[in-house]
Amino acid sequence: MTTAVVTGLGITAPNGLGNEDYWKATLAGESGLGPVTRFDASPYPSRVAGEVADYIAEDHIPSRLMPQTDHMTRLALTAADWALADGGIDTAELPQYGIGVVTAASGGAVEFGQRELQNLWSKGKEYVSAYQSFAWFYAVNTGQISIRHKLRGPSGVLLTEQAGGIDSLGHARRHIRKGFPAVISGGVDAAICPWGWVPQIASGLMSTVDDPARAYLPFSAEAAGYVPGEGGAILLVEEAASARARGAATVYGQIAGYAATLDPAPGSGRPPGLRKAAENALADAGVDAADIDVVFADAAGVPDLDRAEAQALTGLFGAHGVPVTAPKTMTGRLLAGGAALDVATALLALRDGVIPPTVNVGAAAADHRLDLVTEPREAALRTALVLARGHLGFNAALVVRRWAA
Repeated sequence: MTTAVVTGLGITAPNGLGNEDYWKATLAGESGLGPVTRFDASPYPSRVAGEVADYIAEDHIPSRLMPQTDHMTRLALTAADWALADGGIDTAELPQYGIGVVTAASGGAVEFGQRELQNLWSKGKEYVSAYQSFAWFYAVNTGQISIRHKLRGPSGVLLTEQAGGIDSLGHARRHIRKGFPAVISGGVDAAICPWGWVPQIASGLMSTVDDPARAYLPFSAEAAGYVPGEGGAILLVEEAASARARGAATVYGQIAGYAATLDPAPGSGRPPGLRKAAENALADAGVDAADIDVVFADAAGVPDLDRAEAQALTGLFGAHGVPVTAPKTMTGRLLAGGAALDVATALLALRDGVIPPTVNVGAAAADHRLDLVTEPREAALRTALVLARGHLGFNAALVVRRWAA
C-alpha cells in the first residue's frame, strides 16, 4: 500500500499569514476575530468575523489575474504558492500529468458574484465582467491553481462545507494510492460579504454577540453560536517514496486514516454520524482510541451541536479521556477552509510537540466531560484526530501521524 504524506503547507488565516506567523500567533493565543470591516454589517444581527486583514493581493498575485479572481481565489493561489515552495517541489520536474488538484468549497467566490450581479441589476448587462462566467464558480480555486502551475493531473472539488477540507485530503490520498506522485489539496474560503453573510444568518447558528472575545465559545456553558472567518490552508500531499526520491526536506506527517458519514434524517431516532466517522477513520489508520494523543474538534459553538460532539468524544475515548482543542476560536469557522487549517495545525502540533489552545473558554461545560486544552500544552504527540462537520449533516474525520521514515 502506498503512503500519503504531507510535505508542504500554505496557510492564510485571520491570525497569521504564512505557516510560522500563524503558528506563533496560535500558540500565543492571538485571535484574529473582530468587527466586520469588509462590508457594513451594522444592519445585520451578526457583526463579528475572522478577516485576513494584512493580506495585500497585489503583493502575491500577477496583475493579469487580478480582474478575474475573487478575494477567496487570491488567498487560495497564495496558499498554493506557499505550499509548493514549502515542499521544495519543482512541478516541471514531475510527469506532465503527475500532480492533481483537489480542493474544497462551500459555495464559490460569492463576493465576485455579488458585485457583478449588482452591476447587472443597477447598470445593465454591458457592465458585467466576462470573468463572471467562471470567477464565481465553486471549482474556481481548483481551476486557477491548476492553470497557474500547469498541473494536469486529476482534479476535483468537494462541496461539503466545513467538512470539505478533510474530504479533499481523503480524495488526495485516493489519487496517491492510484499512482499519482503528488496532489495539491485542502481548502480556502472567503464569504464575508452580504451575499455570503445572509445565508449563514438564516441557518440560525451564527453568534449575535458583539464582543469578539465572547462571541465564539465552543463547549462553553455560554456558547451562543459560531463566528465565520475567511482563509484556510493548502497542503502538498505526496507519495512517500516519491517524496523521498526527490529529497523532500520536510515531511510533516502521514495521512493515516480518513472516513466520512452523513447524519440520518431528523426525527429518524438514529444518532448523528460523527462518532461513526471517527471510528471508521481510526480503523482505516489501524489505530485504537488509546493511540490518539489529541483531538482537533469541529467545535460548532452551538449548544446542541457541541453536546452531540462531546457525546461522540466521550463515547469513543471516555470522559476526559483525550486532550481536545479548538484553535479555530482564534480564526472563526472558515467554511471550506476550516478543516484544512485544522489539519495543518495538527501537523504543526505533531512537529513541535505542543497542543495549541482553545482561547476565551475558561473550561468546558461540566456536562460535556471533556479535557479541553485552554492553554498551550506540551505533550509527546504522535497521532492526532481531526473532526469536521458541514452544514446539513456532513461528517469527516482524518487521522494524521508523525512521520518516521
